[in-house]
Order: sequence, then C-alpha cells, then structure tokens
Amino acid sequence: MRLVTYRKNIEAAARLGVLIDEAVLDVEALGAAHGVALPNTMLGIIDDHLGALPALRDIVGAGAPWPTETAAPLANVRLLAPIPRPRKNIFGIGLNYRAHVIESAGSLDTSPDAPKQPVIFSKPPTTVIGPGESIQHNGKITQQLDWEVELAAIIGTTATRIPVQCALSHVFGYSVMIDMSARDNRRSGQWIYSKGMDTYAPFGPCIVTADEIPDPQNLDLWLTKNGEIKQKSNTSFMIFDVATLISDISQGITLEPGDIIATGTPEGVGAGRTPQEWLWPGDVIEACVESIGTTRHPIVSV
Repeated sequence: MRLVTYRKNIEAAARLGVLIDEAVLDVEALGAAHGVALPNTMLGIIDDHLGALPALRDIVGAGAPWPTETAAPLANVRLLAPIPRPRKNIFGIGLNYRAHVIESAGSLDTSPDAPKQPVIFSKPPTTVIGPGESIQHNGKITQQLDWEVELAAIIGTTATRIPVQCALSHVFGYSVMIDMSARDNRRSGQWIYSKGMDTYAPFGPCIVTADEIPDPQNLDLWLTKNGEIKQKSNTSFMIFDVATLISDISQGITLEPGDIIATGTPEGVGAGRTPQEWLWPGDVIEACVESIGTTRHPIVSV
C-alpha cells in the first residue's frame, strides 16, 4: 500500500491516508465505515502495523465504491511529509555508492577507498519538509547548497543487535528523501550542521509498505535540477545494502518503530561536478525512487 499524510485544506488537521489511483482514502474514516478502529497518523499505523495493516488491506481489497466522506481526489488535498515530525533524528548514511566515494574524494577531501563500515551521521526532526515545500537557502550561512537523492527505509519493529538475514523483516516501508547539504559548513569532520539545517530533509510523497518492495536493492533513483538530470543510478550499487545498514546500526543503537534511515546517495552531486554546481534561490529540484514516487521542491532565499 501507498500511505500518505495529508490535509484536506490549510486549516485541517493532518490525517493518514491510503493512495489508490488518483484518490486519497482517509484511513480512520474508512475503518469506522467498516466497524474497524484504525489509526489516523502514520506513526500510529507503524506502531500498530501488525494489526492495523492487515485490516486496512482487507478493506481496501474489497474495492470501490468507497463510503461517503472517506475519499478525496488527490488533486484536492495537500500531501505532507509521510512522518511530519519524526520522533528521533534521521539516520543518514554517507559515502554508500562507489562512484560517489570517488567523486567525493576529488572534491570533498574524503578517502578514495570504500568505507569498511557504514558512515553514519544524523539529521534533526526539524529538517523534514513535505512534497512541494520550499528548501531554504540562507546566503549568510552557505554558498554551496547541494543535493543528494536517497532511498529512505522506515523501521516498523524494534531492532536491537539483529543479524543481517533478519534485518529486512524490521522494515515497515520505503520512501524518498533528499539529503540536502551545505558543503561549506562541515566542521572538523562533523556533518550534522552541514546536513541538519532546517528544511534539509525533503521527504515523501508517500511510504510504500515493505510487502510491495521485496527487493530494495533493485530500484532506480534519480534527481533533476530545473528539469535536467543530475543523478541517475540504482540501489544495487550501494556498498552496504539496506539489511546491512539496519543490522550495523542496531548493534549499538536500538532502532525503534518510525525511525528513518536515509541510505546514501549515488554520484552526480553538485560538489562532484566540474565546475562545481550549487543550488540557488529560484532553482527547483525533483527526486524520484522507482516504485515509490517523486518529490519536488523550490529553493527560496531566507
């Protein structure tokens, strides 16, 4: 299923929806129409996914017509980030595609050798924005705003010191994330300020449940700037696959329902280009992961 967080209008509260064709079905209202209690938030359904997801699948599987007041045209609602406010920092993964390791070594003073362990950093919850929202360009802080398209994995069940072969069973679903980076704000090798500024984690448009993506290591992903392709690759080129990342993090940090792992970016970032290329107010970027969707964002001055 394709799950979204949305608002019916600017004053309405955020709601959990399921995307069917070009319609958004309100999960809580749909459940009530069938006598089933279902959550009204994304974190709520992640927390109760073992019970709520099968019930929702049964209702959706029965098909249209949908009960009155449960469906709205996609064009008439505003999609938000699937998890508008994550409970914890996002786990970011650096240097996880071989070609990106090479381009980074030439422009960002990192090692040309593939890392022997996942490179992990974090992005605060305040970085998250939803589809269509603006990415802030603060010219007083950065003159090197850069892009990174990534597959995001959302944890569904608690994972502590789990083996690789069990790791994917802990995934609730997958989404698209753009790891925005102010390249001129890395501080003594620490990345959190460079990557953790407000609006630096565009996220969406939906979460696709893990059952619909049995192999996260065979997905095309790409990013455009002003309509021009800048990144185009496949998740098969990851150095550490999704299962390995989950297992590795869980050896020392318990992963909990709703945690997000942004799994790294392929080559084609602005810092790796000759000449280097940055984002400026007025630019628009779009990022897409196959089988999930596209998120589009303008760059604005603040």
